[in-house]
Amino acid sequence: MHTHPFQHMLGRRGFLGNVFSGLAGVGLASLFGRDADGAPGAAGSIHGWRPEAGITHFPPKAKRVLQIFCPGAASHIDLWDYKPELFKRSGQPLPGEENVSSFQGKNGNLMRPPWDFAPAGRSGKMISVLLPHMAKHADDIAFIHSMQSKTNTHGPGCVFMNTGHVQEGFPSAGAWLSYALGSANDNLPTYVALPDLRGEPPNGKANWSNGFLPARHQAIVMAAHQDIRNIALPADISAAEDRASREYMRLLNERHAAANPGDSSLQARIAAYELAAKMQVSAPEVSDLRAEPEHVHRLYGTDSSNKLVVGYARNCILARRLLERGVRYVNIYCASRASGVDGLLNWDAHRTLKSDYERHCPIFDQPTAALLTDVKQRGMLEDTLVLWTTEFGRMPTHQATTTGRDHNPDAFTTWMMGAGVKPGSFGATDDFGRRAVEDVTNVWEFYSTVLHILGFDFDRLSFYYNGLDRKLSDVHGRVIRQILA
Repeated sequence: MHTHPFQHMLGRRGFLGNVFSGLAGVGLASLFGRDADGAPGAAGSIHGWRPEAGITHFPPKAKRVLQIFCPGAASHIDLWDYKPELFKRSGQPLPGEENVSSFQGKNGNLMRPPWDFAPAGRSGKMISVLLPHMAKHADDIAFIHSMQSKTNTHGPGCVFMNTGHVQEGFPSAGAWLSYALGSANDNLPTYVALPDLRGEPPNGKANWSNGFLPARHQAIVMAAHQDIRNIALPADISAAEDRASREYMRLLNERHAAANPGDSSLQARIAAYELAAKMQVSAPEVSDLRAEPEHVHRLYGTDSSNKLVVGYARNCILARRLLERGVRYVNIYCASRASGVDGLLNWDAHRTLKSDYERHCPIFDQPTAALLTDVKQRGMLEDTLVLWTTEFGRMPTHQATTTGRDHNPDAFTTWMMGAGVKPGSFGATDDFGRRAVEDVTNVWEFYSTVLHILGFDFDRLSFYYNGLDRKLSDVHGRVIRQILA
């Protein structure tokens, strides 16, 4: 009787054996493909661009992003945007807007910053004396002083700054990069969000959402102050038993996924469980800040008597360790959502600007500057793009009956630093910082520029959803070429 050469594959043992060898082949193909696609000069030149393959549209200047976010609308005119006229005419009405009302109501007269500004670096860039450590990096930063927002409300403002849309449900910039490039490692997430010790920012997880992109592109939330739950293997389960169980579960998951094609949430859950298994080894290692030398801890300020400084400083060290190990996008927050007292937990200084910022700036200043110094001295700044963001600015006047400032979506500052960026100042506000008036720009152009530095044409990076080719830049993209190196 003639036996078909492949008949042995149809039995149960043959089927299971070939399933496992086939899966191994798929995994190897994925790894080999990633290595080839990530090679220099491979930017779309061989097979054309496709998502999650490590391919860019053109050669990138940066391969990873560190985004530092200060929720609560950190005041541009009290930190980065020096306005001599505001100092000179403090106490006088705002010309042309003497009776202006803003988010919380009536405003009083012009109010100078409670602190002086001082020239920093060789450039002489004027920086608030509240930020002496950050002032040391002034010569490396491209300040964008002419940003405007579409909203004057914190939650939508934070979501807009992170996603390009005021409504929830759209992908964040980190999710777009995860979709565009895929993972650069096999045991840590592609995109990580590090919320502050004080809590999540306004609108919480919508700030690092995958939106309509496949669910695997949302950020994994980690923090130095939060232990990773259930990461250790139970004492009564051996490593061999654990591996066998995971292999069997993988087989069941593959079958279930094949029976439910197109279910990205299911695929993301499977991927999350598989990543979680790998993170049993990698996450404790990356999160173990005891491995850092004492001089590094001193640099960041983890020896401070202020527990909020310590919490943020530890997150800054964790951010650097994640970037070192192949995480493509790290989003770290300095402050949280609003509380019952304005300005207590974030930068929203409606009533007591002086005391609020004298509390927040020391938390932000030393650890952030140390992170920039550390990244630079390790040579990582050559291919790392650093972003500093907040949701909008603040008024140059004081709120009626207070010594604080109200929301101002018509002018605020962001900045970039690192790979592909030319230091200096771009754009300008009027004499009082009330409105952006020179080279006015916005969130869409900000992220168009980010994508360009990462090797992507903002107009070609899209995802078809609900009848439209959706983009991070929406339909308003433009690269701010004046800040490109």
